[in-house]
Formats: sequence, C-alpha cells, structure tokens
Amino acid sequence: MKKIIFMGTPEFSVPILEALIASQYQVIAVVTQPDRLVGRKRTLTPPPVKIAALRHDIPIFQPEKISGSQEMEQLIKMDADLIVTAAYGQFLPTKLLNAPKYRAINVHASLLPKYRGGAPVHYAIINGEKETGVSIMYMERKMDAGDILAQRSIPIKADDDVQSMFDKLSILGRDLLMETLPKLFDGQLQPTPQDESLVTFSPNISREEERIDWNKSAQQISNKIRGMRPWPVAHALLSGERCKIWQAQPLEDQTTSEAPGKIISWDKTSMSVACGHESVLQILEIQPAGKKRMSVANFVNGNDMEALSQIGFD
Repeated sequence: MKKIIFMGTPEFSVPILEALIASQYQVIAVVTQPDRLVGRKRTLTPPPVKIAALRHDIPIFQPEKISGSQEMEQLIKMDADLIVTAAYGQFLPTKLLNAPKYRAINVHASLLPKYRGGAPVHYAIINGEKETGVSIMYMERKMDAGDILAQRSIPIKADDDVQSMFDKLSILGRDLLMETLPKLFDGQLQPTPQDESLVTFSPNISREEERIDWNKSAQQISNKIRGMRPWPVAHALLSGERCKIWQAQPLEDQTTSEAPGKIISWDKTSMSVACGHESVLQILEIQPAGKKRMSVANFVNGNDMEALSQIGFD
C-alpha cells in the first residue's frame, strides 16, 4: 500500500483528501495551515482540511512555516511514497519535495502554464476566459513551474463565480488525480515541461485590485464582480464609503454618454451605472458600508436616489 502525505487547506482540498482516504492508498499524515481567527468575533477556526482529517483520525501537522520546522523533519522520517498538495498555501523546501520515492505533486486549479500563483480561478474569470481547468504537476521550488503529468479543462459559464468554479474544479481535480496516481506509480506517465513563453501569473488579490474601475467596460466590470464573489468581493466608493457590489450584469443593448460611475437610472429591481466605452452595467445586489448584503430594491427604497445619482460611484 503506497503511503501518501496530503497537504492542503481550504474547502477546495477536501474532496481530494476524502478520495485519497477512500482509495487503496494510505494517507499517513495531513499538513494544513494553523487555525486562524475568523470573522468579526475573531473566532479561532480550523481550516476545512483539518476538520476532514479529524473525522478519520489521521495525524495532523499545522506548522506556521514548514521550512526548517520540527514538523518537516517528522514528515521526512515518515518515509512516504508521495506527497500530494492541493492549495496548501506555503512553499515547500526542496529537501521535503525530494524526500518521497515518487517526489511531490500538486493539484493546481488552472491550465498551466497560465495562471501560476495563488488566485488562478479569480483571474480566469476576471480576464473573461471561456475555460479553465486543473493541472497535476511535479512540484519545484519555483512557483507552479513543475513538469505537467495530467490536465483537464472545463468551461466557465456566464453565471459562474469563484465559488461555483472552485466547486467544479475541486471535483475535476479529485477525479483527475485518482486517474493519474496508478499511472504515476506504474511509471506510465511522461511528464511534459511547461512552455515558459506562455506563462501568466495570478498573484493573491490585493486590496487595490478589489476596487472597481468604472472606466472599464460593463462586461469587464461584470467579470471582475463574478471573479471576486464570494471573496474578497469587488467594491466602489459611494458618498465616500466602501460599497460592495455582489451581482451585476452588462446591458448589451444600451449605451450612454454619461461619465463612468454615474447612476443613470433605477427602479424597484435594479439600478444602472455608466461604464467605460459608453457601456452600461445593471447592478442587482449591493452591500453598503456597515450593512448586510441586500437587493437593489431594498437599497433604492432606503436612499435618496436623486442625490446619489448626482454623486455617482467613484
């Protein structure tokens, strides 16, 4: 029975871990990020992978930093055949990567070499890609640069957001991994080097990147809103305060000569905002500063829209 160390942290990683546990392989340890303070009440919360591992009584390691840690030395001594990672969230030292007989592989949520980095799903949607997928590759010290063992694509639909794509890609990655492992252990795979000329990056979303640029087209802004939902959520300033935009859609049959950011119309179900290239965005769900997410109907009923239309979004 091949012995596997699994390393992962968010909900995306859980179906992959569960499939390994249910397989003919033995998961001898799970490595995940430390418990973190979450929410306004700052509740100490374990990562989803830890919760899953606890259900199966598997040894759990949570080093703040894996490199040079006692935990790393313990993991090396466990003499695993393979390390499998999926959205773990830390770089792994070369010493650890090379310790198992079959080295270390990663389930990455993009069609490498596109979208290396920590936010591949976000950027695929933000950039208007029509498809994305999963890559299984050998791990190297350089971020997401290892040779590819397997890939599979999936379409991005017009109503997909980060959550829906993570859910789909998690299952896609699970299935592809379970198809790939027997071939890997039997020596049937020919790793394919990544074409460095095609590399693009998807760094973690910065605070500045969350803000909407109304000079972009309505379609680009809509993509950004979907590409940041449900986290970190795109926002704009309204009356000087941060206002999160949860749901919107471009009005392809409308144009406007108004300045980008101006609220040009509203009714009981939506409001329309001028964007770049004379395009119009219809906002459907919104979250004003200090309030809960709400329909635009509730927002319109509770605000002086004539006054807001003169201020507009910034």
